[in-house]
Amino acid sequence: MGPHIIAIAIGLVLDRIIGDPPNWPHPVRFIGSLISKLTIWLNKGSARKAKGFLLVFIVIGITFSVTLAILISAYSIHMWVGIAVESIVIASGLAQKSLKEAAMDVYKPLMANDFSAAREKLSWIVGRDTEQLDEKEITRGVVETVSENISDGITAPLFYAFVFAGAPGLWVYKAINTLDSMVGYKNEKYEDFGYASAKLDDIVNYIPSRLTGYIIMLWGKKESSLPFNKRIKGWWLDAKKHPSPNSGYLEAATAYQLGIQLGGINTYKGIVSNRALMGIGEVPLTPNHILSAISHLNTAVFLFWLWMMVIGGILFVFT
Repeated sequence: MGPHIIAIAIGLVLDRIIGDPPNWPHPVRFIGSLISKLTIWLNKGSARKAKGFLLVFIVIGITFSVTLAILISAYSIHMWVGIAVESIVIASGLAQKSLKEAAMDVYKPLMANDFSAAREKLSWIVGRDTEQLDEKEITRGVVETVSENISDGITAPLFYAFVFAGAPGLWVYKAINTLDSMVGYKNEKYEDFGYASAKLDDIVNYIPSRLTGYIIMLWGKKESSLPFNKRIKGWWLDAKKHPSPNSGYLEAATAYQLGIQLGGINTYKGIVSNRALMGIGEVPLTPNHILSAISHLNTAVFLFWLWMMVIGGILFVFT
């Protein structure tokens, strides 16, 4: 476990500094390509729910096996070669820098009152329609996206890296997350076939999302005037209103810590979706709340990693 803990720490730093170089091949693209090809083969005819389970089994199996083979080869050369390779593999599965940059790409034109550019940049990171959004709604889109992706993009992969011996655990999680993003839809085409992917994604995100939300509630930047007991109660109640069983714990934490209100009406390809409101809206949303959400990201990631390091260190000593 010791080399994996070192690799996780180095990988986290690499991701924070370097992020995802745009011209480098990203493993998620290969996983996505595999899912696409298997979907064409499997998502037809009868027994689509069973075929969806087969899809999950194949994708996870291949992802785990390839990652493990890379690490076995690297560690067989030398421990530090293994740590170096694993650090890079872990860094490629995290999204600190890319998430911050995506948020700032919207924040900068928003501050310059270039709403057209802000809407366009927002459309790159959200599924909702952005063409008619005003400053407040653009800001809400960024804050919600940053909040929920703290777990999906960073702390959940870290959690599974710690729990399942480094990079293989992280990339199994990323495979599940990619499966959900590609086939986990409740529509005619994917409702049965994507059932296993969607449910498994809900399961693996259950613990990391709640831990991350709790860290934000305890130590995240606070701009609300509400006392802690009211904020924590509101967080727990409002989180359950979100259509996702996990994302609400991140968005509600941000809303209560910053004294803002998230949720509301979104449109997706012209179809209106009325999301439950989270937070009581002590102050109106402004572009500076994007910076506060990024502050939450920084705090949550560091403290989540610290928690995992302490727990991992204790387990390493006593096992």
